[in-house]
Amino acid sequence: MAYTKTITTARLILRPPQPSDAAALQTMHADPEVMRYFSELPWQDPQRAARQIADDSAAFEKEEFFRFAITLKDSGDYLGSCTLFSLHAQNRRAEMGYALARLYWGQGYMHEALSALLEYAFVERDLNRLEADIDPLNIGSANALLRLGFKQEGYLPERWIVGGQVSDSALYGLLRRDWEARRAAT
Repeated sequence: MAYTKTITTARLILRPPQPSDAAALQTMHADPEVMRYFSELPWQDPQRAARQIADDSAAFEKEEFFRFAITLKDSGDYLGSCTLFSLHAQNRRAEMGYALARLYWGQGYMHEALSALLEYAFVERDLNRLEADIDPLNIGSANALLRLGFKQEGYLPERWIVGGQVSDSALYGLLRRDWEARRAAT
């Protein structure tokens, strides 16, 4: 079965990454504020973005994971990414990740993109459960997940060590039936 590779929303297009995204991707992941709660340090290697795009494109084609580039519909500008990864077909489960360039924070773009990603995950990919692992200090990310209907289901102390800094993980989950109920209520 061939799956959708491009998702369109009111203001955005989510599509597979392409080489022309490299500069914007590098800039976003080199920003310490964007990377503050990531499980890796800000990117310093100027070739890192090109390698990431190549890896992401290959994985997309093999349907191993799906990292969508988030772009503005009107201009094509790269804003960030949202990803379905750690897909477990037998249990119809996946994890979700996302990043947005700081210039675009606070404008509702991530909510719009993730809402579309949820639709893709639950309807087109027929998943039953989505999970997200965030740093509990990342209040913006926690609020984004809660707004989408995710529930905090767990807490793992000292799960990550990045650049010598120890951080915890808050685990969030969303079941398809809960997503469908919220969708039907709106």
